[in-house]
Amino acid sequence: MIRINENYTKLKASYLFADIAKRVSAYVAANPAKPVIRLGIGDVTEPLPPVCVEALHAATDEMARRETFRGYGPEQGYAFLREAVVQHEFAPRGCEVEADEVFISDGSKCDCGNIQEIFSTDIRLAIPDPVYPVYVDTNVMAGRTGANVDGRYPGVTYLDSTPANGYVPAIPSTPADLIYLCFPNNPTGAVATKAQLEAWVAYARKHRAIILFDAAYESYIRDPAIPHSIYEIAGAREVAIEFRSYSKIAGFTGTRCAYTVVPKALKAWDSAGNEHSVHALWNRRHTTKFNGVAYPIQKAAAAIYTDAGKAQTKALTDFYLGNAKLIRAAVAKLGLKCVGGDNAPYIWVNTGRDSWEFFDLLLSKAQVVCTPGAGFGKCGEGHVRISAFNSRANVEEALARIAAALK
Repeated sequence: MIRINENYTKLKASYLFADIAKRVSAYVAANPAKPVIRLGIGDVTEPLPPVCVEALHAATDEMARRETFRGYGPEQGYAFLREAVVQHEFAPRGCEVEADEVFISDGSKCDCGNIQEIFSTDIRLAIPDPVYPVYVDTNVMAGRTGANVDGRYPGVTYLDSTPANGYVPAIPSTPADLIYLCFPNNPTGAVATKAQLEAWVAYARKHRAIILFDAAYESYIRDPAIPHSIYEIAGAREVAIEFRSYSKIAGFTGTRCAYTVVPKALKAWDSAGNEHSVHALWNRRHTTKFNGVAYPIQKAAAAIYTDAGKAQTKALTDFYLGNAKLIRAAVAKLGLKCVGGDNAPYIWVNTGRDSWEFFDLLLSKAQVVCTPGAGFGKCGEGHVRISAFNSRANVEEALARIAAALK
């Protein structure tokens, strides 16, 4: 008789976005004449930038010729992309990152979920609430928590993000070993100042902790005072891993490409107190379980670093931020408080009522899909997330429907 990993039984019955999809599918089946507008899941809607499409075609043509065909590439990613990442993403901001510290992957969700494998199961976790579900769920799967009790898992120090602290969690009063931070934040859209990130780096250095910094939405930052990378903070190379994605900057949600930066200065320890390179551990895990991102996809990703690529991706993120501005203004006009939408593509709305109830209201009365905040954690209750990822026409139509439904 084969036994299962019983930690999986601690998880909630299903994944948040699976619950949403199920409810929306049931509504659509029962109301086929009422078209639904989806402003829930953070999936992009606009086509890939032309430079990426051109690069995909050219690279595919290379794969069709014997003299330029490529089989397995380096698991860590081709040098042309890793070097472009350093040159265009980090060097201009004064961040010390080397090309061999960049690991190309098929998505930040995968990396955020997989990184915990290289750490002990008895480490102390600090995770924001509300939060992207993958951070919590993968640690539950690994056995670092108890069973869910009243919406939370014993074994996690929850970092409350509330209206009182501007949805930027305070540093805990107790030590933690592995700290998850996401800025610009998913789901709230909140951003952290340089001073706030400096405090987190100081905390991590004091407790010999590691910060897992999810910067998937950094390309939406427009405030010049807000850091784009944790490595803009002095000392962060010794305590932080950073995750980046091409999904939102270049529309790669269906194309799949991302990268993780693991500095060689980052250390962790075994039970005997011996020091180990986290970079070496991640490289070992990465090369064992991953065979690399397809060559044409990496060529398409590298294309965004050309002059034309930079202009096209800026236009793309500006477009979604334009949607976000409309949503935020419409929400404010309805008398609801919200954050986000200025440096992030998400608007976090304080509804003042049960978040699933509000979700059902918008679905049934306006045929608009949002994301209930309770699905992101206990502190998400009373909120919903509205995504700016859709066409301008659909966003305008959705806002008109919402205004009519909430009269």
